[in-house]
Amino acid sequence: MKKNKKNNSLDFSSKALDALSSQFSLRQNDIRALICFAALGTLIASFGSSVVSIFDWVFVGLVLIYTVSSYAHVKQNAVRENYTKIFDFTMTADAAIIGAVLAYSGFELLPAVLFIMMIQFNSLINGGVKKWAVDNLALGLGMVTIFAVRQPQWVMAENLDISAISLIGIVTYFCAYALFAHNRISKLEQINKKMAYEQTQHKLRTYKLARYLTPTVWKAVNEGRENALISERKRITIFFSDIKGFSTLSEEMEAESLTDLLNTYLSEMANIANKHGGTIDKFMGDGVMVLFGDNRSEGVKQDCLRCVSMAIEMRKKMKELQNKWYNQGIKKPLQIRMGVNTGYCTVGSFGTGHYMDYTALGTHVNLASRLESAADAGEILVSHETWSLIKDVVMCRDKGEIRAKGFSNEIRVYQLVDFRKDLGKHQSYFEENTQGFSMHLDLDKIRNYDKKKVVNLLQHAAEQLKDKVIK
Repeated sequence: MKKNKKNNSLDFSSKALDALSSQFSLRQNDIRALICFAALGTLIASFGSSVVSIFDWVFVGLVLIYTVSSYAHVKQNAVRENYTKIFDFTMTADAAIIGAVLAYSGFELLPAVLFIMMIQFNSLINGGVKKWAVDNLALGLGMVTIFAVRQPQWVMAENLDISAISLIGIVTYFCAYALFAHNRISKLEQINKKMAYEQTQHKLRTYKLARYLTPTVWKAVNEGRENALISERKRITIFFSDIKGFSTLSEEMEAESLTDLLNTYLSEMANIANKHGGTIDKFMGDGVMVLFGDNRSEGVKQDCLRCVSMAIEMRKKMKELQNKWYNQGIKKPLQIRMGVNTGYCTVGSFGTGHYMDYTALGTHVNLASRLESAADAGEILVSHETWSLIKDVVMCRDKGEIRAKGFSNEIRVYQLVDFRKDLGKHQSYFEENTQGFSMHLDLDKIRNYDKKKVVNLLQHAAEQLKDKVIK
């Protein structure tokens, strides 16, 4: 039901423009018919009190038949795709008829000037210079046709009857066209306001929709590059994480509190993933899957380093969140566990014609997931291939081999410790949690004007601890 409403909203502008175009087409046809009837009245008035021949009445009848039949023909084709061509051709025929009428009526000065001026105006406003040239050519051909069958008569004196009828017809035409133009502008302004409002609404919906898609997918779809999402084999780094013991916690907490906790956690993890250029593949409850190298790869080694940098920062951030949650009444600290693997996977869009999902598939994806499941609380496990790419930059401990579900051979794994530059005398991060004591200290985040305050606090705590008699 919602999808139908959305489609109806999207189709409003095009339907409204089509309806307005059809309405304007009918009004233009009415105005065009006025010109022909004005020319017909001018023709009849030109006969005056003189004897009217059969040929004169035949010519009048032909003009009348043309006026009525052309009006009916244009009206019948007002909703067709080729209406513009039909209307342009009919207007050109009108110019030829008017030229014939002017020549037949002896070129009465005022009617001739008025009708010729009207053709110039009508041609330019409806088709530009090209249309103007074609209609004037038709006007001339209409005159020449009458000259070929009848000797031209130049009436220099003014006939008040002819002039009055022509003037009334021309004034009626310009008034009708002015009213038509006013209505058209008013309707277009209304539609423009409606389209502007809908455009704003679509932008809001687009922004909301973008939150449910990965940046890679959204950018490709938004730029019309869906072909960039086709499945292909790539050597990427895959990251999995989840919160150990989250299922037990979900049974103890109220739904609202659990939702707030989970959203806070996922928001922080997503910010860190985006900071390091990872593609968040999906959230699976408290689990997160991130890809590196699927889009804008910086090379396998650099992609791998970006991934482990993200994992280390996530682990540090989790320590901060633990203190925050502890102050909110969650006494049992939540621990994150992570797994990282590098290898060739099939990356792209998978699904049906109605639903597509951008993800990575393959054995190496499964292995990254198994490493995450095998990790202890607060631990980051990496595969041998990932370790071989980062070992010169990151300190890892060999944890031997483990059995992983779905793999016949044992898998060698390594525990990621920290960047080598941050260890030893250059260590910039300290964290420890024991009964009655919890600390995490990130030297990179300490500001200069807070340094003395932190040192004094640590010294005071150390002196208090030394003097304390613990039983």
